[in-house]
Amino acid sequence: MRGEYKVPGGKLVVVDVEVEDGRLAQVSLSGDFFLEPDEALDDIVEAVTDMPVTADAAQFGQAITRALGAEASMIGFTPESVGIAIRRALGHATSWHDHTFDVIAPVVLDPAMHVALDEVITREVAAGTRRPTLRFWDWASPLVVLGSFQSVRNEVDEAAAARHGIGIVRRISGGGAMFMEPGNCITYSLSVPTSLVDGLSFERSYEFLDQWVMGALADVGIKARYVPLNDIASEHGKIAGAAQKRFVAGAVLHHVTMAYDIDADKMTEVLRIGREKISDKGITSSGKRVDPMSAQTGMARADIIAAFVAHFRDRYDTRESTYTDAELAAARELVEAKFTNPEWTYRVP
Repeated sequence: MRGEYKVPGGKLVVVDVEVEDGRLAQVSLSGDFFLEPDEALDDIVEAVTDMPVTADAAQFGQAITRALGAEASMIGFTPESVGIAIRRALGHATSWHDHTFDVIAPVVLDPAMHVALDEVITREVAAGTRRPTLRFWDWASPLVVLGSFQSVRNEVDEAAAARHGIGIVRRISGGGAMFMEPGNCITYSLSVPTSLVDGLSFERSYEFLDQWVMGALADVGIKARYVPLNDIASEHGKIAGAAQKRFVAGAVLHHVTMAYDIDADKMTEVLRIGREKISDKGITSSGKRVDPMSAQTGMARADIIAAFVAHFRDRYDTRESTYTDAELAAARELVEAKFTNPEWTYRVP
C-alpha cells in the first residue's frame, strides 16, 4: 500500500507498506527530500517497522524522533510528515486527489443563511451524504459575523450597528469578527472529511487547506503567503483571515474571508477595533478603504471569484453543485432556532 504526502513549502514523502497481524511488516521510504547522514533512512524505517496500524501520525513521528541521533538532519520533511504518509498508505488519511469536490458558485442569500449552511453542509459531509464541498458566499444585506468565542460588547458598538442597519450573528468557528456588506469581501467555505487533515495539528491544517488558494491568488496577480496561525498576506500586508471548526462526527469546516473593498470608516465605527489591530488590514488614516483585492488586482469581485473557481476545478476533481431544498430548509431552521436566538448570539455577552 502506498501513501504520499507533499509537505507544505517542502518536499514529497512517499511510503510503501505491508501489514501483517495489524502491524507494519515492511516499510519503504522515498521522496525528493534531503536527509543526512544516509544511514538515517534505515533508522527511520526501523523505527516504524512493527508499529501497530492504529498508531496516529504523531506517534509515528515520535518513534522516528527517538530513533534519530542528534546529528541527523531532515530537510524538506519532518518525522510527522512520514507518519502522515504512512496513515495515507493504510487508508486512514486521504489526499485532495482521493475526493471529488462539489463546487457551489455564489448564491445571494441572507448572510445568516450562509452561517447556518456552514453547519448544515459540514454535517452532511461528515455523514457522507454530501461530497466534500467548496462554496462561495454572496449576500444582499450587511452583517457582523462574530467568532464563536468573542464578546459582543467588546467587539461591536451595537448602537452604531443599528444606525447602519447591520445585524449581528455568531458563527460556529473561532477567530475574529467579519464586517460584511454587499460586495465588500470574498468569502468561501470548504467542508472536508477529517481524513483529509489526518495527522495534521490545527496549526498545520490551516496552511494545508489554504494551499490551493495561494495558486488561485497567483492567477489574479497576487503573490501571497501563509502567515501563522490563520492569515494570508501579500507583499502589501494582510489580505485574508481563516477560521476552522472540527466536527466530532468526522468533518472540518475551513472558511476564509478576503477584504475586497471595505468602508474603513464604517467598519471602525461599528467594530470596536483599536488602531493597532486595524493597521494590519491596510488602514492608515480616516477615510481609507480596505481594498487589497480590488487595488492589487484591478478586477471586479465576480471575476476574482470566477478565477478562484476555475483554479480549484483545474487542480482537483470537481462537479458543479447547488443547495438542495432540504439543505436550505435546514439552514432556515437553524437561523431561527440558533443563529438569530439571543441565547446563542450573547452566549459571550
